[in-house]
Amino acid sequence: MIEAVDKRWYIGYSWWITLNAIIVIVLSLCAMFVPSLSYMSGKWGMTLVALLLATITILYRLVLYNKLERSSGLNFATFIYSLLQLANLIHLINVTGWSHSWYFSIYLVMCFFCGMIGLFPTVGAVLITTIYMIIMSPQLLSAGGFDWLAVGAIALSYIACIMSYFAWRNQYIDQESQKIVNLKGEIIGKEKQAEMLIQSIADGIIVIDNKGDVTLINKKACEIVGWPKQEALGFDGVAVLNIMQDNNSLKSIQFTDHPFRKVLSSANNYSATVEVLNRDNTKRYVSLVISPVVSPQHNSVIGAIAVLRDVSDEKKQEQQRAEFISTASHEMRTPVAAIEGYLALAMNDKVSSIDAKAREYLDKAHASTQHLGKLFQDLLTSAKAEDGRLTSHPVPVEMRDYIEKLSQDLQFSAQKKGLEVELIINTPHNTTTDATTTANLQSVAPVYFALIDPDRIREVITNVFDNATKYTDSGKISIGLSGDDKIIQIFVKDTGPGIPKEDIKHLFQKFYRVDNTATRTVGGTGLGLFICQKIVELYGGTIWAESTLNVGSTFFINLPRLSNEQAQKEINKQDLSIDSNLSGVAK
Repeated sequence: MIEAVDKRWYIGYSWWITLNAIIVIVLSLCAMFVPSLSYMSGKWGMTLVALLLATITILYRLVLYNKLERSSGLNFATFIYSLLQLANLIHLINVTGWSHSWYFSIYLVMCFFCGMIGLFPTVGAVLITTIYMIIMSPQLLSAGGFDWLAVGAIALSYIACIMSYFAWRNQYIDQESQKIVNLKGEIIGKEKQAEMLIQSIADGIIVIDNKGDVTLINKKACEIVGWPKQEALGFDGVAVLNIMQDNNSLKSIQFTDHPFRKVLSSANNYSATVEVLNRDNTKRYVSLVISPVVSPQHNSVIGAIAVLRDVSDEKKQEQQRAEFISTASHEMRTPVAAIEGYLALAMNDKVSSIDAKAREYLDKAHASTQHLGKLFQDLLTSAKAEDGRLTSHPVPVEMRDYIEKLSQDLQFSAQKKGLEVELIINTPHNTTTDATTTANLQSVAPVYFALIDPDRIREVITNVFDNATKYTDSGKISIGLSGDDKIIQIFVKDTGPGIPKEDIKHLFQKFYRVDNTATRTVGGTGLGLFICQKIVELYGGTIWAESTLNVGSTFFINLPRLSNEQAQKEINKQDLSIDSNLSGVAK
């Protein structure tokens, strides 16, 4: 069906119908109420029926035409308008001599314009003409001979319908062809504009389809991965974006572990800094963000888009800065340690004799030297943590015994300050239990294994516990252990002043310290919690804090839990490694 032609044809046609209806209304009223014009009722067909049909046509134009145009389209609104006009026209033809009526010429005009509305109205006009021919066939042979005028009128009706179809069909095709040409030009223009924008972006862009093949890559991405654009297009994105393993080897990441495959399979975003090996075997550090492309119709992943930013220079600067801090801290620790040693000797009664005032000054100098030594040590550790040089020797550790022994070592510093130390095993930190319940829980507590370096985790828990001791003036400090099938949770809870909500999100940043009365009176480097976070992350864990002002704070440490079978395998591996080393030494 022809959907539409130029709108101006519809507007002109509807005005033509409106004009016809107005003329019929005026002439019908004149025939009915002006005696001298009453002849129009018989000769021109201006009867009450014609008046009613014309009035309905005008009312439709005023009330319903625009509504139908908005809801169903201009062609449908015009089609209904034509039917009303046709009904009136058939009435006029009927009362004024059928094929001999001069109204038949208007019918021919309507037959020609019916093609403008569509194919079905054209077929309808042909059917109406055919029905008319069948009805009039007995009258075609008049008393004087064959009625050639009626035959000619019918033939002209068919010709008008045929001309209508082809004329308006070509008009529609020409118009649609022009629309297609214009639309194609717009699409090409937008594609070129999008291509220019993508190529001019300072970051690399790689787009893959749901099979993982590259469908788009810009100039910057080609520079990062070392692939020419024409070779990369249509190739596997995993091969184009060659990501290396984290152990500083030249081995590529496993196919199933590649971020492209993970995003396509999980439909989750990916963000990380990775090491990319391009085709000339040059390594680059790349900040990589990958997002899935989801089809709104089927809610399925149809591809992914990756944004790459070369951060090799920033990474190099970070490494240089970390090396400087590491070297400077290491070099400065030696003289500071010497100063601390000499100050300790100076305060030793067996070595020297000093008055009370001098001892006070030496005590302050010794404390400041110890603080400076701690700062250098923290700087050195933080530098190693940032560039991955933090040493770690993970082994399977049964966390219940580990926490019990560690809490016994830590309790002395708290007890010196008059604080109670509470150990809670297998009980969530916000659960209140009596002594009997706690004893029962401990007796049935499961075995919690974690793959950690016990010295490193001891450093973390000690740091958090020392902070709790420093900032808690009275009350108690709780050390707890609980977990489920996948996670082991350690928490340290105090009854100190608490931490403001706006400061909690900054606690694990370098050199950040909460600015309040309590922190001003307690020394610190602002590096302890940053180091704790880096250590916990070494073992796939997380650390965070929750706090309520004037109530206290709780620091949580979550570590992945090993099943008993996994722990036994790790223990066997450790034993085999030791046996192998011993055999090597013996040889």
